[in-house]
Amino acid sequence: MANTNYPSATSTTEGRTEKSNRTNKNLIIGILAAGLLGTWGYLLYDKNKSGEKIASQIVQISNLDSSKNEIQREFDNALARLDSVTGANNDLQGQLTDRQKEIDTRKAEIRRILNDKNATAAQLTKARGMITELNAKISSLEADVARLTGENQQLTVANTSLQQEKSVLQQNLVTTTTEKEQLSKTVDVASTFSASNIQVTPVNEKKSGKEKTTSTAKRVDKLVVSFDVENRIAKSGPADMYIIVTDPSGKVITNASLGSGTLNTRNDGDKPFTSKVAVDYVQGQRKNLSFPIRNADFSTGDYKIEIYHNGFKIGEAVRNLKKGGLFG
Repeated sequence: MANTNYPSATSTTEGRTEKSNRTNKNLIIGILAAGLLGTWGYLLYDKNKSGEKIASQIVQISNLDSSKNEIQREFDNALARLDSVTGANNDLQGQLTDRQKEIDTRKAEIRRILNDKNATAAQLTKARGMITELNAKISSLEADVARLTGENQQLTVANTSLQQEKSVLQQNLVTTTTEKEQLSKTVDVASTFSASNIQVTPVNEKKSGKEKTTSTAKRVDKLVVSFDVENRIAKSGPADMYIIVTDPSGKVITNASLGSGTLNTRNDGDKPFTSKVAVDYVQGQRKNLSFPIRNADFSTGDYKIEIYHNGFKIGEAVRNLKKGGLFG
């Protein structure tokens, strides 16, 4: 058989089969590689999406925490305002008692939300709304404090004014009382009578009833004291005149029949008096008084007669009685 350069039919078939197998193999590898790449791409995409979701959740959580912290600060500030208002004025305690239950309820609800670690945005929004209501009530209380403080200041001013007026009135009262006392004393002193035209007449009484003036001591039965009294201020009515008669030995003549006693004088202390005479005086008129001083025995020498009214000495006179002669 002769050799030829052309392949045989068998060889050609085998070659084609081998080439086809290589092509199929490469195709499968390509498909697997594409599938693997697709899987990796999907995994990368899914990872990115998960990362974005996680990041979004982190942002949301961070925002919730920030909002919660801000609400906590607002709540703390509201409580501080409430403590300041209620502590500033005790007069609000009665009003606060009426509102205390509602305020406490809101405070408890706000605390519950803020203490909840899983509090939602809706719950935090609710808490913020309740804090707003709480602040409104605190503002109302602050207005009450301002009003009561103003009223208290007005009352303080009024009380100060009243105290000053009271002090002035007391001073005026003291001044008026002092002036009244001084005026009373002035009137009292000014209403003291003055005595004038004082005369002391020694009288000898005869058995026949006739009276004769004498200066001989042993013949004197009585001393008749007469004088005029007058005062333009003293009101009409009874007045007492006191007569003190001192004998030559310096002893005051006293006698039960004369109504003798003790007189409290303004300047000389207590002094015994000889007789007291009641005078029915008419304001502004001069009145003459005359009354006798009797004694068991009149001795020789000077007799001093003093006249007192209202505790003051208003007149004085001296009468000398002589020693009688052989025919006196």
